[in-house]
Amino acid sequence: MPTEPARGHDLRHHGDAEVRDGGGTLVDLAVNVRADTPPAWLRERVAASLAGLAAYPDGRAARAAVAARHGLPVERVLLTAGAAEAFVLLARALKVSRPVVVHPQFTEPEAALRDAGHTVDRVLLREADGFRLDPAAVPEDADLVVVGNPTNPTSVLHPAQLLAGLARPGRTLVVDEAFMDAVPGEREALAGRTDVPGLVVLRSLTKTWGLAGLRIGYVLAAPEILTELERAQPLWPVSTPALAAAEACVAPAALEEAAGAALRIAEDRSCLVAGLREFASRGLRVVEPAEGPFVLLRVPDAAGVRERLRALGYAPRRGDTFPGLDEDWLRLAVRDRETTEGFLRALDRALAG
Repeated sequence: MPTEPARGHDLRHHGDAEVRDGGGTLVDLAVNVRADTPPAWLRERVAASLAGLAAYPDGRAARAAVAARHGLPVERVLLTAGAAEAFVLLARALKVSRPVVVHPQFTEPEAALRDAGHTVDRVLLREADGFRLDPAAVPEDADLVVVGNPTNPTSVLHPAQLLAGLARPGRTLVVDEAFMDAVPGEREALAGRTDVPGLVVLRSLTKTWGLAGLRIGYVLAAPEILTELERAQPLWPVSTPALAAAEACVAPAALEEAAGAALRIAEDRSCLVAGLREFASRGLRVVEPAEGPFVLLRVPDAAGVRERLRALGYAPRRGDTFPGLDEDWLRLAVRDRETTEGFLRALDRALAG
């Protein structure tokens, strides 16, 4: 499980690039936003907030609602314009000398650190280990460690106890839980924990609720850390419609809906993984167990397979832009069974060349 300096990958490539421009007519398997969202009730809440656009945004109610959702005081909550803004704030506001990012994972944390002038080291997880983290691979002198859970793109869910064990005096431990609400029961979550020193948990509301275009997320951390991040934010960083969405999405009824969606995603993922296993004799391998709303697979001639799938109407996410992966990898968003069955038929044809 080597540590290496940053190089070589397009850290700014994301799944939306697969379905922009001419890709808009394809079945989207590249973006991990839950299909058929936002629901009607959420669109109505956001629309109702438009009557208040003449006033400056007031985030107090949304902040209190998020705090209550996690059983925390409001001083431990910072609302952000999506988790991506939080990565920029961390990179700009924290004074660190040796940041380490655990890969493969979402590339924005490293991109933000590099843009802020930091030299970033990588801990590369290996396929042979199931892309699971050995804590001993993280350098002892790392004063900022970033890891995803469940990890995008591997769909690996790391044990909360293992991640909490990465905490050290003088170290900030950033755990990206953007997809945790897609895990049934949110098992292995660290959100809400106050006993782990230096812990920063990032959450996104864009994935489960289909709010990528609205930009809303939040940071959970000790007040002294959030004070530093808030100083790096512009005034009124979260819009009134996004604040309305945040308050709505952490209400009890919404949490119940999200829990049901997580169970359906798990069932649909099982269907997808079972279908992918049928192609094992043709060299395809799935990273298992998958716990997120997406799966990672290795396939011979993945670039060619991806182009043939696009010609057949399906847009998977290329994997070679993630550090630790190469051109043999693809990531697939979990969709409903009908979509999966159509995709598997297309994959059969794409693998035939």
